[in-house]
Amino acid sequence: MTNQDEKYAKRRLRSSYITTVISIALVLFVLGLLGLIILHTKKLSDYVKENIGFSVIMKDNVKEAGILKLQKTLDANPWVKSTEYITKEQAAKEFQEALGEDFVSFIGYNPLKPSIEVKFKASYANNDSISKIKAKILHNKNVKEVYYQKSLVEAINKNVRKIGIILLGFSALMLIIAIGLINNTIRLAVYSKRFIIRSMKLVGATYGFISSPFVRKGILQGFVAALLAIMLLGVVIYFASKDLPGIVDLHNVDIFAVLFLGVILLGMLITWLSSYFAVRKYIKIKTDKLYY
Repeated sequence: MTNQDEKYAKRRLRSSYITTVISIALVLFVLGLLGLIILHTKKLSDYVKENIGFSVIMKDNVKEAGILKLQKTLDANPWVKSTEYITKEQAAKEFQEALGEDFVSFIGYNPLKPSIEVKFKASYANNDSISKIKAKILHNKNVKEVYYQKSLVEAINKNVRKIGIILLGFSALMLIIAIGLINNTIRLAVYSKRFIIRSMKLVGATYGFISSPFVRKGILQGFVAALLAIMLLGVVIYFASKDLPGIVDLHNVDIFAVLFLGVILLGMLITWLSSYFAVRKYIKIKTDKLYY
């Protein structure tokens, strides 16, 4: 073989290796994105649920000191995430901005009442818990009524459960597709070496001797591809933390460690198994079928 032929063969080998690694990396990147969503599903559902709340409407004759005392009592409860005291004036201003008209000047007085806006912790954001909390608050003589959208609470909880089931099903489907894609990529790489495998077998090489280089190379490809996928995921996570600071937190090291470790292990595991079975196939295949 001439030097030019050797250089051409090396270029093809290098190109094949790079193509294989990039293909695996892209598949692992998609799986990593899915894993990122799954790991943040609870945080996302908690974020949605914790925006559910109700309004504690106070009576007209209640002094501000009484309202602040009730607010402090509410804050001490384990089911409360946050509270906000809304004065009559503040309520009128917000309603006026929403309405686009000065209704106070029109009717001559402010009909709105002071209130306390309560946000729940995620585990209490369901109709059963809210009904019990509502009954408890209504025992306070300074409270006129407690208002919340029961249908909205029910719809949010129902949709969160439904999205969780759909996400799990989609994740399983994507994992199967990813395994298939990586397996085909590795099999094509091994296919190009099928005659070398046959030659090694004919000279008496053992199965372990033949398969070891391919398996090691497959594992290395999986590892390198996983590192590339992690770099891409890092870029996505960085920008997501800017756009969704309440959901994606860069300081949450444990979640990202689990995600990155999972991508590396999955990449190495799939490429190892794919290489193992692909080499095994071409060791056992009949000579006349090597040409198909």
